[in-house]
Amino acid sequence: MHTLIVIDCAPYGSWKGRESLDMAFSLAAFDQPVSLLFIDEGVLWPKQGQQADAIDQKSVEKNLRAASIFGIESIMAEGDACQRFGLDSHNLIDGVSQVDDLRHTLSRYGHVVLPG
Repeated sequence: MHTLIVIDCAPYGSWKGRESLDMAFSLAAFDQPVSLLFIDEGVLWPKQGQQADAIDQKSVEKNLRAASIFGIESIMAEGDACQRFGLDSHNLIDGVSQVDDLRHTLSRYGHVVLPG
């Protein structure tokens, strides 16, 4: 069963998103098909050029760039949220696809882990 993990929070300031990312990597490590979907403020996760050291954090950009190597099947970002934050294919990391129909995207997965 393919799992979709949805992240809706900004990449820094809360552990909630990092825990979701850890869950995705754990599932992938056990050969479970998993994808990531970033919505709302979560679309800031796959933004290029993050400077997390300015707030004494490690950048999540490196983790996401390596996601496919570790078995994450796809990384998606909500198109409307990307537009609100001024993000497009030029400032998102390589391999991130934008989705416009969230309902259709969610329906394609057997198991969806929503933020909470």
